[in-house]
Amino acid sequence: MKIMKFAAIDIGSNAIRLLFMNVLEEGGNAHFKKSSLVRVPIRLGTDTFIEKFISTDKAEKLIKSMKAFRNLMDVHEVVNYRACATSAMREAANGAEIIQRIEKESGIKIDVIGGKEEASIIFDNKIADSLDPTKDYLYVDVGGGSTELTLFSKGICKFSASFNVGTIKILRDCVPKDEFVRIKECLLDVCPSCENIELIGSGGNINRLVKLATPKKEKFITYQEFKSIFYDLKQYSYEELMINYDMNPDRADVIIPAATIFLSIMEWANAEIIHVPKIGVTDGIVHQLYKEYNSNNLLRG
Repeated sequence: MKIMKFAAIDIGSNAIRLLFMNVLEEGGNAHFKKSSLVRVPIRLGTDTFIEKFISTDKAEKLIKSMKAFRNLMDVHEVVNYRACATSAMREAANGAEIIQRIEKESGIKIDVIGGKEEASIIFDNKIADSLDPTKDYLYVDVGGGSTELTLFSKGICKFSASFNVGTIKILRDCVPKDEFVRIKECLLDVCPSCENIELIGSGGNINRLVKLATPKKEKFITYQEFKSIFYDLKQYSYEELMINYDMNPDRADVIIPAATIFLSIMEWANAEIIHVPKIGVTDGIVHQLYKEYNSNNLLRG
């Protein structure tokens, strides 16, 4: 058996993440097993979505975090890594300058990716391989600054789009006018051709919502269960959510915006179930890195 370790960095609008994943090769098959995850809630979107500029304070925190990530990757002796930044860095006027500083001071090269590439990375999680080939699924990834939708029909990716709606943008009241209408019209256009469509959700917020709604630790939640927990949570203040539901501060203020997005999409897609397989951008990055590693080895051979 051959064991390798890869790393993936996701610089999001709400938090930055470093995922370490072991890949075990045996008998021609590859098994992916998460090793550890580091999450730092820097919230780049708080600056970018209002000021269109990342403050000195947040830039310094990001640079310090990247230096720490570099040291951790060295200690873990990863085969390869990739770092991707999404909407907050895309929209920041000084994003390129900060990226240059990070590369100079930590050695980490960052790729700023668009919504379509983000959806493509998520698709590389091999989601379709684990789906019922007779069903239709809508994959939904809700971030701080954007929401990605990917439609799988009979195991094939039929549609993919990125929308300028996210939890931090809702918090800061800076979602572009009519963007929710654009999502609704899009779903009403592509979903009627599907039968009994089901959702697949990713992100820390949907994972937490499922845990709250299903004490038996199910990996899915029905529309009615989702609606019930949504209205329960809406009764509480930010402080009460932290105390009553044991939420961290950076989760308590975005849980309602996230639930609003997911619930709206379920309604517009006429979906009764949402599955939560605990996958995201970082998982997709590792799958891409492993694919690239194999291709390079084949070329050398």
